[in-house]
Order: sequence, then structure tokens, then C-alpha cells
Amino acid sequence: MPPPAGLNTRGGWLASPARNLLYGTGFVLAVMALATLAYRLAGWSLGDAFYMVILTVYTVGYGEVQPIATPLLRSITIVTIVLGCTGMIFVTGALVQFITLNQLNQIFGIRSMNAQLGKLNDHVIVCGFGRLGTALARDLHAGGTAFVILDRDDEPVARARHLGYLCVQGDATDETTLRETGVMRARTLATVLPNDATNVFITLRTRGINPDIEIIARAETPGTETMLRQAGANEVVLPTHIGAERIAELVMYRETARFVHGSPGMREFEKVLHSLGLEMELIEAAPEGKLVGQSVEAIERQANGAVFIVRINRRGGIVIADPNRQTMIEPGDGVVMIGRGSAARAFGES
Repeated sequence: MPPPAGLNTRGGWLASPARNLLYGTGFVLAVMALATLAYRLAGWSLGDAFYMVILTVYTVGYGEVQPIATPLLRSITIVTIVLGCTGMIFVTGALVQFITLNQLNQIFGIRSMNAQLGKLNDHVIVCGFGRLGTALARDLHAGGTAFVILDRDDEPVARARHLGYLCVQGDATDETTLRETGVMRARTLATVLPNDATNVFITLRTRGINPDIEIIARAETPGTETMLRQAGANEVVLPTHIGAERIAELVMYRETARFVHGSPGMREFEKVLHSLGLEMELIEAAPEGKLVGQSVEAIERQANGAVFIVRINRRGGIVIADPNRQTMIEPGDGVVMIGRGSAARAFGES
């Protein structure tokens, strides 16, 4: 969190407490080294010289190690007192400033975070800031969607705050912690932890607090999908399954897969679609699936405007860009659809 206004002004006394402390310490050490050297040149031993400098700089006042009887020794002592004591005062002030400012930053940072959380409405809660959570947060940020990260470990929380994300540290299975994230006002909760049992418990807890919230849960094994849906998840994502589908797309429909996901321009286009609540999907027309034997027009009419077909990839490398409304879908076709939410994926289910 940035420090409160007025406590981090560039160029002022409070600009950099750490730098003030560093410079002050360096100045005092330089004075001590030069004073010790001066006493040595005046004929003192190294031990007596260093001990005298320490007593003088720290203003202990135990007494003189040796009589300060000559004008040279008095001059060295006076300069050491003036510069050493001034340096120690500066270092003490910088140290107090450093500690106090860090405490103020923490206090005001917590208050600022609580104020921001209190203003959130219709936002997304991301439980877990691992690889999947990081990628999700990056896309949400790019799409301008309000979200808050929830993680219990120090390293992910520090990383999220460094990126400027609103973050709450705590256990996502705890009701109090979930309420701190504004779960009653949130639109969606995505639990993307790599532990299936934890995701199931978070889903149960969240559904009990807010019956209307949309819950998207991650599952590592296909067998967990049923449990997550029974616990109250609206959608279940299996990263390994998605990865396998992506590989299958590249194997069977290389050109179409490259069209959908390959170029930076298409990735930017997908972001625009996502910001509008739309998704682009490549669906395989299975022999016994819903698409086979239907025309493009019939499929779009059946979806009530929720999807439309923009490209068809036939086996043998034939690509039909901007297909005619009367084009029939054949078994094995790769059909590129744009639709709302999971409407396009629904056509890929038997």
C-alpha cells in the first residue's frame, strides 16, 4: 500500500527514511575513522584512540583516556564532539523516523484496504494466488474487472500487493475472512487452489454465506467435479483437461486452433470478447453430438442468439471462413463459435 498523503513527498525530509539512515550512519563511521586516525597520529595507541572516539561520539563521559593537554588533542576532541554528536543525533532521528513511518504506513495501509473493500460491489474474489490465480488476476485487471485476492501465505500476499492488487490475507475456509472480502456483495468467487478438498470446503462455505453468488471452482481430478457441483459450484474447471483439449485441437485442427488462439491479435480480440461477456470456442462435432446434421442457421436459431458460428474446419485441411447459413455440420468438423458464457461449450457436450 502506498504511504498516506504527505508522508512520502519527494525531495522533503520524509522522502526516504532509509536513505537518511544510511547516509547518517556513513557520516558517523567516517567521523569515527578520521578521529581515530587523528589520535593515532598524535601518538596514541589504536586501542586508546578508538576507545576515546567511542566515548566522545556516544557522549558517555566516562573520562579522558589520556590527558587532553595539547592544542592539537583539544582540537581533535572538539571536532569529534561537534561532528560525532551531530551525526549521532541525525542517525537517531532517522532511525525513529524509519520505524515510525513504517508503522504509520502499516496502519494507514490497513485502513485504506478496509475502505477499498467496503466500497467493492459486484466484484470477483480470487481464492489462491498461485500460477492459475496469478494468470486470472492479470486477465481480470486487464479487463477492468474489480477483484480481490484471498490467500493465507505471506509470499503470495506480498507478491499480489507488489503488483498493486487488493489483497486480504487469511484462510478462505473461514467465514469471517470471506466476509472481509465482501462475499455478500460479490458477483463471483473463483477458488483456484491446487487442493480439491479445500476447494470443496470453500465452495460449501461460500454457498452457505451467499446463496446467489456465482462460484467457479478448480478441480485437479475429474472425480472431484461432481462433489464441487454438489457443494454449490456453478462451473468447474479442470486445468489438465483443458490442456488436453488444447493439445487435441492442435493435433486435429491445427489451422483453426492457430486462428482461435495463435496470434497476438486474436489474443487481444479474445480479451475484448471476454470484457463483453463473450467467449470464442473451438468445438469438435462428435459423430453422435448435437451439431452433426444441422445447418449453421439451425444451430444459431436453436441457441436463441446466444452463439454464432464464424469458421468451420473440415477434415482434410478444408477451412470454411464465414460459412453460409445453410452450411451443414459434418462429423469431425471443428466449429469455431462465439457465444455468451458457456453457451458455446454446451454444444460440445453429448
